[in-house]
Amino acid sequence: MANMVRRHTTSARLWRAGLYTLLIVAALVYLLPLVVMLLTSLKPLDDIRAGGLLSLPSTISFEAWSKAWSSACTGMRCDGMSGYFLNSIAIVVPAVAISSFVGALNGYVLTKWRFRGANLCFALLLFGCFVPFQVVLMPMARTLGWLGLASSTSGLVLVHVVYGIAFTTLFFRNYYVSIPDEMIAAAKLDGAGFWRIFWRILLPVSGPIITVTVIWQFTQIWNDFLFGVSFAGFDSQPVTVALNNMVNTSTGVKEYNVDMAAAMIAALPTLVVYVLAGKYFVRGLTAGSVKG
Repeated sequence: MANMVRRHTTSARLWRAGLYTLLIVAALVYLLPLVVMLLTSLKPLDDIRAGGLLSLPSTISFEAWSKAWSSACTGMRCDGMSGYFLNSIAIVVPAVAISSFVGALNGYVLTKWRFRGANLCFALLLFGCFVPFQVVLMPMARTLGWLGLASSTSGLVLVHVVYGIAFTTLFFRNYYVSIPDEMIAAAKLDGAGFWRIFWRILLPVSGPIITVTVIWQFTQIWNDFLFGVSFAGFDSQPVTVALNNMVNTSTGVKEYNVDMAAAMIAALPTLVVYVLAGKYFVRGLTAGSVKG
């Protein structure tokens, strides 16, 4: 009996060691492009020409980062990524806030103030999650032109809000289903109305799903290229469009370190968000998975 237990323990340890080894290798492979980008961005051009992709820089230099931020050419302009970075912030902040609020309101109505046709309404919103970006380009372009928002930051905010409402509604609706209806019924008996229940009861317990929604929307909007290149004007282009223009712009010598520094600058906000809040994203996704 003791031998069987010992064999089972040894087998479990070997299985666990093999699994951890596989996960570590997968993580290293996944992180390899990021390591290459970081090392290349810190190298002078002479090191890039002389060394391999994974070779360490002879001297660490942030000159490429400085140039990418303030003076690299992105087409006709040579003022770096800084302005476009601020454009992305101006797009992301209101778009995330508005789409998250509307999604929370929709989820609240679809679960706690049900009306005839609520399931059909939710099904139509859910259908919006599966509509490809390319399908909405022409209708959205005509709508923005009709509203007078073409080639503007406000127009891009509207595009991301409209496209993101389907996802935010799905998140909040699935989370609010797990909140007991008896709590809402008791609040109604105490005289609480629509908005008071929303602000005083539902939103205070919505922290996990708000975190999920904000991270999801922030990532989707910040990394978007198609809407940015299709609907942005010359002065409202997001950082992803600027990065594409910079990489495809050459003034003689191809500066790979500047390109990599620009890519790191463009990716830095989403990396920071996932490093700091990644665990809350997973917790939020599972918080409403079981109805209590």
